[in-house]
Amino acid sequence: MIKYLFQSFYPRRLSILNRYYKITQFYSFLKNTAYKGGTVTAIFVLLLIGLEIFLLDFNVLLNNLVTTYSPKIIYSVFFVSETFLGLLPPEMFIAWASKLETPWIAVFVLATLSYIGGVLAYFLGTRLFLIPYFKTHIEIKIQKHITNLRKWGGVFVFLGAVSPIPHSIVSLASGLIKYNFKSYLLWSLFRYLRFIIYALIIFGIF
Repeated sequence: MIKYLFQSFYPRRLSILNRYYKITQFYSFLKNTAYKGGTVTAIFVLLLIGLEIFLLDFNVLLNNLVTTYSPKIIYSVFFVSETFLGLLPPEMFIAWASKLETPWIAVFVLATLSYIGGVLAYFLGTRLFLIPYFKTHIEIKIQKHITNLRKWGGVFVFLGAVSPIPHSIVSLASGLIKYNFKSYLLWSLFRYLRFIIYALIIFGIF
């Protein structure tokens, strides 16, 4: 009996979910996001290779960063960026990590700082919700992300964690609309996956 209910309920639920995603154009959004993510990654890799060949020696540049600035400074700059709107691309810091003695530990630290920065952005969003002026201003600025978050919930948080969609902005939007915090924390764990994938690509270059 339980087996029958399980078999009859879940296909129906998946069918309803699939229909909902079609109606809300989630699959089109996912396709566009994947296309943009692949394009951004390809451009970034080609840019690095092109600059390395024709203009700059990135290995020398990265080594200079390692010798000139302590890891604490680099980590601090990255943490601020990941908390406030993600102004600096994580790829820059992953490339920096490739020149350290323990690059994978550095990537883990960067991913953790990004995750914590997102959590802080979430709580910042919950505080901004209490200030009408800032709430209205931020809502206008990130309206598209708020709309997508309300439509797709945790799946959109997942996309913010693994795709070029700024993780900090998605986190801010999550706090602003008071999206379930435990669900946010779970979906945001995929942030680690993005850093692993990008590290595999960037470490292969440098």
